[in-house]
Amino acid sequence: MPNRTDAVDQFMQTLDHPLKAEIEQVRGIILDADEQITEQIKWKAPSFCYHGDDRVTMRLHPQNRLQLVFHRGVKVKDSTDFVFEDSTGLLQWVAKDRAVVTIDDVEAQRAALITVVNRWMEATK
Repeated sequence: MPNRTDAVDQFMQTLDHPLKAEIEQVRGIILDADEQITEQIKWKAPSFCYHGDDRVTMRLHPQNRLQLVFHRGVKVKDSTDFVFEDSTGLLQWVAKDRAVVTIDDVEAQRAALITVVNRWMEATK
């Protein structure tokens, strides 16, 4: 995959996590969703960018779950007019412009995850 990075590859090689296989699967799903999605390490976990801006970051702690934080970047943005319709039902809103997806079954959630990642990247660019 051309959008994989050595930094995240190295991070994954040394990662000691009971859900490491699932983390790698989700990483692949997100990177495959759009060739313009890139990756880096943020918050001691893989984070995915669109046009250079952080948009989705893995949450790896506590170690008994894998979550994705959908956000609009590092800097706080005015969210007055921000609206995102989640047709997948995956997003659990924690703020008007920030949501979390808990990964319970990677394969069962694959199609919905691709949909929500692509829509989020487009809506927040």
